Amino acid sequence: KYLSVDTLAVNSDIKSLIKKVNSYSPDVILNFVESVEGVSNLESYIAGFFDLLGIPYTGNNPISLGNCLIKSRTKQILDSYGIKTPRHFITKLNWIPTPRELLLRYPMILKLAREDASIGISEFSVVSNYESLKQRLQYLYSTYNQEVLIEEYIDGRELNVAILGDQLLPISEIRFDGLPEELPKIITYEAKWSPESIYYKHTTPRCPAPLEKKLKLKIEQMALAAYKALECRDYARVDIRLNNKNVPYVIEVNPNPDISPDSGFVRSAAAAGISYEDLLFKLTQMALNRIQYDTQAAI
Repeated sequence: KYLSVDTLAVNSDIKSLIKKVNSYSPDVILNFVESVEGVSNLESYIAGFFDLLGIPYTGNNPISLGNCLIKSRTKQILDSYGIKTPRHFITKLNWIPTPRELLLRYPMILKLAREDASIGISEFSVVSNYESLKQRLQYLYSTYNQEVLIEEYIDGRELNVAILGDQLLPISEIRFDGLPEELPKIITYEAKWSPESIYYKHTTPRCPAPLEKKLKLKIEQMALAAYKALECRDYARVDIRLNNKNVPYVIEVNPNPDISPDSGFVRSAAAAGISYEDLLFKLTQMALNRIQYDTQAAI
């Protein structure tokens, strides 16, 4: 549907990057950048770079990308809109809060405050006592040198709500069938990236997820509210947990989910009858339509 398509690797050499992008003179950029030289919080800088060059690109803008990556901001925004999310506490670097400071109930889950892709998430991320919490905090500080999000762990079903434009795609569920009982039912780093691991083998998707109609509607409304609260556009994925009373909690908003052919987002699109080619075409059209709208607004 386009005359030519090419790929461009992104690094921190901005002068070289400007030269390369200008040499292509692209009509639109499909922005798949998730990090720059391994640094996740630079993904928003690349979107800003495209904005400065005035080139339309797919996906979310720098503000949305940054607000979703920095978990304290995500939580503040969700709370301000009254969107239910697990109770939480954000640490400062190398700080071990006291139980009185935490004011949270066990079990708790510990996540890096400025990361995605399940980096830093393992079977030891869920803690059930203060000693385990201190040990995990010390490990995360020494290994990743950043703040930590501590939140109450919601032990229940995990659901992924993919959103394309303002279209809700079929909800996908991550099943933990066969996972040993002693392991917490969470999406660890190994579950995503280590095919030989026990987590990878026992975290399987099901799409569409079997949900009672009223509950499904409630989850969809919550996901769309979170999507809009974080000012997402084009596409995003909202991750939701159900507790044992089927109460949904937003645990993450991912404004830059993987959309490779075997990804969960593409699986949800396929369940909606959208082919991979059509998905990419829709994204490019959204970007092109946006630049036309901005130009008309300026006039």
